[in-house]
Amino acid sequence: MKIHNTFAISAFALLTAQPVISLADGDWHECGIPAATVSAVQAKLAIVIHLSDANGGSFKPNRMWSAIVDRKGNLCSVINSGNDPWPGSRAIAIAKAGTANDFSNSALALSTANLYAPTQPGGSLYGLNNSNPFNPHFDPQQTGIDSVPGGIITFGGGVALYDNGTVIGGLGVSGDSSCADHAIAYRMRHLAALDGIPGGVGPGGTDNIAYAPVGIAPTGFEQPHCFPSDITP
Repeated sequence: MKIHNTFAISAFALLTAQPVISLADGDWHECGIPAATVSAVQAKLAIVIHLSDANGGSFKPNRMWSAIVDRKGNLCSVINSGNDPWPGSRAIAIAKAGTANDFSNSALALSTANLYAPTQPGGSLYGLNNSNPFNPHFDPQQTGIDSVPGGIITFGGGVALYDNGTVIGGLGVSGDSSCADHAIAYRMRHLAALDGIPGGVGPGGTDNIAYAPVGIAPTGFEQPHCFPSDITP
């Protein structure tokens, strides 16, 4: 009995001597982008969805969800435009933000629109969509902040956020055609002055959307057109 008691006491002492790790330790589960920056980016949604060209989309104003993640994938913010956007677009916006962040760096920016063609069957990145599935635990609204929901989306609407040439996170929007979604995200980032990318595979060495000719399958880093009203922001 004395041996068992001694072992139990020793084990208890060992456990209690270990440092207590909480979610507050470090910043893995806290947004790494300053709150003022997050708010400034999200404030641009209301401006962009009311532009006269409707971003080439179906709705005027556009009906959108907008999400921001930091460099580690933590969800910093997810908002909607307040005009009955599709509920399913919430998770898509989050996944687009994560995808743009995941596949951009200090040497190359890739928007989610740029990833369309290479992830199609036969493409060099086919299967990428299955690499990091969205965690359905974060499907309900009001969930996911300061967590890493994950998800991969490879059509327009996600762009990386750059501060002095460094990726600080990603912005994803959803709620219209993927072509309009791209235009909205691209314009929001520009208005927030977080578009100083190092280069890209899109038009002019940017991460802008590159449309495949109508009726021809996308190649390289192209995406198909959505509507005749599509724009290149």
